[in-house]
Amino acid sequence: MATTERDPLIPKNRTNCSNETEPGSLGPHDISTSMRYGILAGVWTATFLSSINMTLVPTMLPSISSDFQKSHQASWLGTAYLLATCTFTPLYGRLSNVMGRKGAALTAVSFAGLGTLACGLSNSMELLIFSRFIAGIGGGGVNTMATIIVSDMYTLRTRGLAQGVASVFNGLGLGFGGPLGGLITDWLGWRYAFLLQLPLFCISATLITINLRYVTKGKSKSVSEVLKRIDYFGSFTLLIAVGSTLIFLSTKYNSDLPWSDPAVITPVALAVSFFVLFVLVELYVATEPVLAPFLLRQRIPVLVGISNFLVAMCNFAITYFFPMWFQTVMLTSASIAGLHILPNSISMSAGSLFAGWMMHRTGKYKIINLVFGIFPFIASVLIAQIHENSGWIQSWFSIIPLGFGNALVFQTMLIALLAHLPESHMAVGTGFGQLFRGIGQVGGVAVSSAIFQSFLGKELWRHLGDRPDAPELIKQIRQNARLVATLPKDIQRPVRDSYAASLKAVFYFSAASTLLAYIVRLPIPEKDLDSRPRSNSLPPPLPQGGIPGAVANTQVGSESQGSSASITPAISDIEEDSDEVQDEVPSPRVLPRPIKRRLSTYESIEGGMDLESRRIGGSARDTGVSV
Repeated sequence: MATTERDPLIPKNRTNCSNETEPGSLGPHDISTSMRYGILAGVWTATFLSSINMTLVPTMLPSISSDFQKSHQASWLGTAYLLATCTFTPLYGRLSNVMGRKGAALTAVSFAGLGTLACGLSNSMELLIFSRFIAGIGGGGVNTMATIIVSDMYTLRTRGLAQGVASVFNGLGLGFGGPLGGLITDWLGWRYAFLLQLPLFCISATLITINLRYVTKGKSKSVSEVLKRIDYFGSFTLLIAVGSTLIFLSTKYNSDLPWSDPAVITPVALAVSFFVLFVLVELYVATEPVLAPFLLRQRIPVLVGISNFLVAMCNFAITYFFPMWFQTVMLTSASIAGLHILPNSISMSAGSLFAGWMMHRTGKYKIINLVFGIFPFIASVLIAQIHENSGWIQSWFSIIPLGFGNALVFQTMLIALLAHLPESHMAVGTGFGQLFRGIGQVGGVAVSSAIFQSFLGKELWRHLGDRPDAPELIKQIRQNARLVATLPKDIQRPVRDSYAASLKAVFYFSAASTLLAYIVRLPIPEKDLDSRPRSNSLPPPLPQGGIPGAVANTQVGSESQGSSASITPAISDIEEDSDEVQDEVPSPRVLPRPIKRRLSTYESIEGGMDLESRRIGGSARDTGVSV
């Protein structure tokens, strides 16, 4: 093979060429097809299980709360999982560089598997909630590691297709979680819905252990340097702030405590204090903040973040409470109630694919959002209008526009955000939007649960308050939703009406959230996706009279060219931050190899921070960009 002017004068690692045939020394693009498929099978199996666990619980809530007689705490089974996912997901990007891809992936799978096992063996509601939190720590990491590993093994040109296949596994998990949870609960009991997942977790861990042996080449930071840049304090303050908010909603509205009660005042004070502390940490303390401060001063990222928050609230409020309608009002089985969520998950996959196809074909996103972004509001209103005599079309298919529209909104808003940011800030931008989306997921379950319990208590007292045994009867009904089907006819009718009115309040809240999100998105302008500035584009033509092979120092959005004196710092910065193996530059006259995207950058629809570089992939501390 002929040499070129790009090759170093003295080849490096000539003596180690024999090692290239060993699996352990191969890069992610050099592994065999069977090894690649084995890795994907392992991580996507874990992704499927993680998605199942997000939608598994809603159809099991009546059975679980009946066993423990704590229906008013049942919403914590969902919020605990989402709280852990929201808080710990950003940390796995750094862990993948400290522990390696295999170590971080196995850590995530282990947390998810152990948490799921503990859920199946729990003997109290408190232990079950804690186990769900442990499973959520792993569940968020599974999705993160799947994204990083796919980014390792596929080029930018084929990565979209690979992520599309990954979304199928995610959609299958979200779609079948509810039906499987209900079916297994009716057949074997709710504990087996958790325990039957363990063999698949073992298969996933085995496939990852055997096949995930590639190495990411290049210069990396030391373990101590990477660990110092993890935003521990920011993650901790966010966890306490969101957790205290959830405790406040639970104690105030689920337990009907007065505002003067210390159990209400204390979590409110903690939530406010730690939220302020979180903002201060992100602004002034954290080296790599979870929440990129400079984006808060820009209009488009803030609007996208608010939209993500509101849309996620709507999506999870309906996902968690729509099956309860069929169990408590229509008195169907848990399995049939869970099946009503399946059309929503299928339409979510269709919406994601449609949005990607349309944006790829037209290069536009605003008109798609304007037309289809109103679908979730229409679906929420249709669901709120449902009643016992509604036909099968409204009962089964009114939720379809919700999933289709929400998936499309998330896709288009991500592209809208990235289109208004330099390419060097893609990772920070996706992480910013994902953080708001995660908080919205938690808030959707917590706030809707508070609304539901508040309305349910008032409705039950209105219908049953004149009975001598009203206090005890109402307490039992609120703590045991499955009790509705066993009540005498004279009591069952008003109880079903109370559940119907309370659930409709949740559905109207969801409709208001998604309508507000639609209004928030209206000021976001259209932008041609083909005209986006690229920070990593090829160098401009040489200036007349310049040194042959030299590269002028350029920046995004600037047409000025630096002098030859600025060439060396620019090259050294790229070499220091890049995770790709760079050939040594034997002379300033040699053109450096075009920079590729960093293999370790956590940069995808799932969002995340750039791992090491402050230049390639962007830094959350960077303030040199305006939108």
